[in-house]
Amino acid sequence: MTNIRGQAYIAGIYEHPGRELPDLTLPQVHAEVCRGALADAGLSLSDVDAFYCAGDSPGFGGLSMADYLGLRVRTLDSTETGGSSYLFHAGHAAAMIAAGKCHVALVTLGGKPRTGGAAPGGAGRMSSAPESAFENMWGGTVYGNYALAAARHMYEFGTTSEQLAEIKVAAAEHAQHNPNALLRKTTTVEEVVASPVVADPLHRDDCCVITDGGGAFVMVSAEVARSLDRRCAKVLGTGEAVKHSDRGRPDLTYTGAVWSGPAAFEEAGVTPADIDYASIYDSFTITVLITLEDLGFCAKGEGGRFVADGGLQARGGKLPFNTDGGGLCNNHPGNRGGMTKVLEAVRQVRGEAHPEVQVPDCRLALAHGTGGAISTRMGSATLILGSDDA
Repeated sequence: MTNIRGQAYIAGIYEHPGRELPDLTLPQVHAEVCRGALADAGLSLSDVDAFYCAGDSPGFGGLSMADYLGLRVRTLDSTETGGSSYLFHAGHAAAMIAAGKCHVALVTLGGKPRTGGAAPGGAGRMSSAPESAFENMWGGTVYGNYALAAARHMYEFGTTSEQLAEIKVAAAEHAQHNPNALLRKTTTVEEVVASPVVADPLHRDDCCVITDGGGAFVMVSAEVARSLDRRCAKVLGTGEAVKHSDRGRPDLTYTGAVWSGPAAFEEAGVTPADIDYASIYDSFTITVLITLEDLGFCAKGEGGRFVADGGLQARGGKLPFNTDGGGLCNNHPGNRGGMTKVLEAVRQVRGEAHPEVQVPDCRLALAHGTGGAISTRMGSATLILGSDDA
């Protein structure tokens, strides 16, 4: 297997500033983020020879969007793993670049759930999924699914609602510095716990926002990166994994990160202790807590203590996380948060995060995506990025 360390770079990124876009079509959202990311890299649509998208793309996905954008590509990838798709795409693009199959790969996300698009968990294909006849009839919900994992973690390890609330508090602390964040108001543990219960034990403020918008990034070969007049983020390691329901016997206390994380760390040649900044998928606070354990930042069952007392805050925290406000406060475009995790990790490595949350001398950043649902089936993907001298 080809080792991709140092053979691919993320050269351009763009996050749509809008959080409610009633006047744009879905293809237009994709087009705007494509142009933004390419402009950031100093490239154009004619330079792109690989295109990556997921189930948020309209029509025939990559085929329709390549036609719409006028792309002449050598390869397409439309891997669909929900919110983690864009982390999977990052790994696939890096491998294709390392193999010499392409040189400039464009990865996009666009969605409009606030103004008429698919609701969370509302993709049409889900009604014909093999599990639908066994699960949908019982009226399960997205937040109910995650509440099951939270309840089990609390039972097994003594995790508390106050500890989960610390994650929201950290995200809100960071979001106040992001002018585009949907929620910019800071909060307290007490306020989070006092917010309405949506699915016991999860409160409203344990849940991510729902936003229109999108994002894109451009991954290039080392040769192309050297030709660009901009700082790039080096791809050091990737990992991906699938965890499913084990035919009705799932263990709710861990995610696929227990496999994707070690694979990424091994390829990158680093350990969790080396990471300066982490973008962790935050569909719910419990998603973050369990993922931190699974990635090795703390032992299983110790997540609550790890995040306590501001452990995730950029100022003085053990592990600065989601410094853009994350899905909990900033943006969860198209109900898919993996893209924004990559974008903020790149900002941190390039030293372009907001000054109030920029991690000093950030050389190593981790981005992790979770797709599907942690109580049933999920796709987990981990990406480790480094500065030019990492």
